[in-house]
Amino acid sequence: MRDEFRRILTQANRTNGAATLDAIEGALAALTGERTETAAQHLATLAFRYQGEDSFDLAARAYRLAAQASRAQTAQYHLAAIRTDIVDRCWRQEFDSVEDLLEALRRAKAAVQDRGHDDPSLVQIAWDYELAGEAESAVRSYLLARIARDTLGGQALTVDGDTLERKIRNLRSLQMTALAEAGRHEEAQALHERTRATLGLGPVRIYDIVSARRAATEGEGTYRELIGPRRIAEPEIRFLEGPVALTSACGTLDAPPQYVARFKDCLTFPRSNIVLQGGRLIYDLAAHPDSGIADIKDGKNTDQIMTAVYGGGRALVEEPAEVRSLESGLMMFGLQSKNYGHWLLEFVPRMMWFNDPVCPAGFPICIDDHMPATHRQIVELLDMRGREILPLPAQAVRFRELGVAPVPTFFPFDARPDVPVYDSVWPKDILGAMRRAVLDSLAARGVDLRSTGRRIVLSRKGFTQRQLVNEAEIINALERYGFEVVYPERLSFIEQIALYHSADVIVGSASSAMTNTIFCNGKARIVALIHENRSFNFRGYTSMIESSGAQVLYIRGSTVPGEKTHPFHANYTVPPAQVLRGLERVGVGP
Repeated sequence: MRDEFRRILTQANRTNGAATLDAIEGALAALTGERTETAAQHLATLAFRYQGEDSFDLAARAYRLAAQASRAQTAQYHLAAIRTDIVDRCWRQEFDSVEDLLEALRRAKAAVQDRGHDDPSLVQIAWDYELAGEAESAVRSYLLARIARDTLGGQALTVDGDTLERKIRNLRSLQMTALAEAGRHEEAQALHERTRATLGLGPVRIYDIVSARRAATEGEGTYRELIGPRRIAEPEIRFLEGPVALTSACGTLDAPPQYVARFKDCLTFPRSNIVLQGGRLIYDLAAHPDSGIADIKDGKNTDQIMTAVYGGGRALVEEPAEVRSLESGLMMFGLQSKNYGHWLLEFVPRMMWFNDPVCPAGFPICIDDHMPATHRQIVELLDMRGREILPLPAQAVRFRELGVAPVPTFFPFDARPDVPVYDSVWPKDILGAMRRAVLDSLAARGVDLRSTGRRIVLSRKGFTQRQLVNEAEIINALERYGFEVVYPERLSFIEQIALYHSADVIVGSASSAMTNTIFCNGKARIVALIHENRSFNFRGYTSMIESSGAQVLYIRGSTVPGEKTHPFHANYTVPPAQVLRGLERVGVGP
């Protein structure tokens, strides 16, 4: 019988695996004493071989037979069988049965005081499903990984460093978006319902997406247009190296109207641009004819207090558990309000329309409470009506009446991965009017805004993204040309504007620090340094900067290779000789 048992083992393979194990199971009954332990060892070896061939069902059965044969290592083989069975069920997408196996695994580990080094990596299985584009199987595997984390001390983070909950939420968002874009909103709603309790989320409702103008004409609201739609010019972009074939798409040259609108009984979410009224979501960006190219981040970013997905002219938005009520307010809060570049371009121009007599003076100006102090300084500087400024924490707010104003242009936070980068063009008339309002307010306060011929270089040393790696080398070269180093983040808003307006030459990275060149004097020359990415928003920066009357020259350096970050935020280097050539090009000598 021993020779027959050995022959069966040596002839085992994947194609005859089930029959082999049937034969072995029958032969085990005739084995006694040491032979059973030897048979168990052989079976464990066979199981290991099956695992290497990804035949996890055969491997699990072989381990179970080893446990049946052995007396000395029954518990260890039983543990191995459970581990292998978990992997097999996951790859067969039989997820419902795995939860019971995880409890069996916990008991089996306790029986032998196993520390879990050989536990199956449910996180890795989920990651493999994710890379294969099988979102639902990835979600189910990550849900099981949560149980393993909480009961077995399993992995707490995903392969790419997310928490399991964040990963599940992101995958659900992708799934729900795909369903919404296919017009299957109810299915997306049901999908959310399956995991919302696990993630501590509320239910979602379905809303029709409308612009502020349409909402006002169809419901309880008023709409006052202050500047009508008009055509604007595409900016001319100048590079030190000569013409560059950009890979981004030029934003619309049809500037949208500027208005003040008021809506009653609105539900809002600080740090988001979403406004809900009845069964409608009021959001110009999402209602725009070109919204299909936008990756709308409201309800997706990590600092958002709700879940939201968009598609097919409708949106699904999570209902809040707690809601604060306010009588009235002006909406100066929203997505990325803490980011200075977004704040100055998307939010600050609204103050001009909120100052219009049509907008009630008694409405407080509502801002996000996580914004830097400089943001509030700008509001105080531009408010001509003596309004209260009300910071809002991250909690849903229902306004009895809400005043809203638009972004100056169609400006997606990001373009979808399958379309070219959308390079928004900013209307010169709106940014120019905002510039004049700021400078007039500063002048009224006695701030010295004379041009003094200063030459400044903007440091980005304190930032980790879009960093000019050889900044010190460039500063050393520029100091010989009479340049002084400026750290904008250390200055108040008023100090920054006075400084920028006084300078005749500014050199710096094309970043949020460059945004304040809107306030340069009209004869200033700007040299903007940037990485080599040809999809960068050069039109956006040019239209923004040149709304002041100044001109900008770009110098593209070399992107630092191998960094895992958004291409726009890549670190880079620029040879000092190129910077000096750029200064010569714009007429700046030693």
